[in-house]
Amino acid sequence: MLRFRSSRTQTVFFLVVLLIASQVLSYLIVFNYALLPSLKQFNRILSHEVKVMLDEEEMLKTTGNEERPFRRELLAELGVSIYPDNAPESQEFLHASTIDFLSEEMSAQVGSPTEVRLILGEDNYVLWLKIEAMPDRLIRIPLTELQEKDFAPLFRNSLLIALMLIAGMWFFIRLQNRPLVALEAAAKKVGKGEIPEPVPERGASEILAVTKAFNQMSKGIQALEEDRALLMSGISHDLRTPLTRIRLATEMMSPQDDYLAESMIKDTEECNDIIGQFMDYLKPAQIGDHDAVDLNQMVSDVVRAEKDKHSIDFELATAEGLRHALGEAVALKRVVSNLVVNAIRYGNGWIKLSTGISADNKLVWVTVEDNGPGIDKNQLESLFEPFTRGDTARGSSEGAGLGLAIVKRIVSQHQGLIVVTNRSEGGLKVQISIPTVKSKKSKG
Repeated sequence: MLRFRSSRTQTVFFLVVLLIASQVLSYLIVFNYALLPSLKQFNRILSHEVKVMLDEEEMLKTTGNEERPFRRELLAELGVSIYPDNAPESQEFLHASTIDFLSEEMSAQVGSPTEVRLILGEDNYVLWLKIEAMPDRLIRIPLTELQEKDFAPLFRNSLLIALMLIAGMWFFIRLQNRPLVALEAAAKKVGKGEIPEPVPERGASEILAVTKAFNQMSKGIQALEEDRALLMSGISHDLRTPLTRIRLATEMMSPQDDYLAESMIKDTEECNDIIGQFMDYLKPAQIGDHDAVDLNQMVSDVVRAEKDKHSIDFELATAEGLRHALGEAVALKRVVSNLVVNAIRYGNGWIKLSTGISADNKLVWVTVEDNGPGIDKNQLESLFEPFTRGDTARGSSEGAGLGLAIVKRIVSQHQGLIVVTNRSEGGLKVQISIPTVKSKKSKG
């Protein structure tokens, strides 16, 4: 079934259907109340003349007079002709269309079964009569005042009016929808994390109300962004400054308190890491910085960096000729790093990273697998929510529970997908999929 999603197209289509219906109704009215009565009146006059002609012919047969009847001469003056049914002119009768209501009325008036047919001749329409009382003969009546060219202005003007109405409706609807187009553009900017200029408040009352509500919402979002920036500044300065002083004081403690100092330094570093996670989570999206990203190179860099820090058995399987992802390189690297760190934290000394591409070449993916305890099925859906660490399944409480939430946010900003499953061999498998860049934009 054909569907139009655009409101403008739906409205124009609906109005065009109404216009066509009104035109058809107009033609039916003209035909039934103007043309049809005229045809019926002409048919009655014609049937009367034919009946008189038949009566004269019957009278001449009884009197034996062979003179041409007066009525036949009169009809001949009007262009009426009588032909034998085998005459060459009778071929026109065979190609003519039968007019049932004229045939019925003519039969009743003449008193003999009559077939009336209509055809468009070279110059005008032509009526043909076949009367049972006149066997082997056909009557041809040219309708000199009913020509095809007489209808051409009617159809031409009707078509012109219809086109003018459609164009006028299209312009009017486009004018009415102009505020909605501006509203759509502003909404897309908000979806990208930008704060647009206030949308001009104009248009119909309903559109005006929606525009005002949108502008108020935009102001609210801008206020929230300012509050978030203030919060980030406060976290960065007001919390990290005393933590720095605490660490400095700890490092100056006496050697007898080394065991206590080491614990305090570790706690201070963990606090700094948690603050860093909060800062990363609160950072606004940078959608406009997307470019072609080589996932194979990125995964190799992450594995190389983590190998230097941890004694972990890494297994790397990258697909050859992998298309580039469309994204922000630093953000995607953070995603892979967070997944690897999560696997190191909860795994049992083995991690596998692999890359590939979907069958339709629209998504490239990276999977990170470990051989840890896995995650309970009831916790899989909430694993990427903020402050969720899956401690029950994994048996650890390190971090603030924002690492995977940051992963989900970044992947969502890239219009990507995340799938988490438990491996049959034990452990967890996380796969992220990112849209590919168009081939013409790929960088060799």
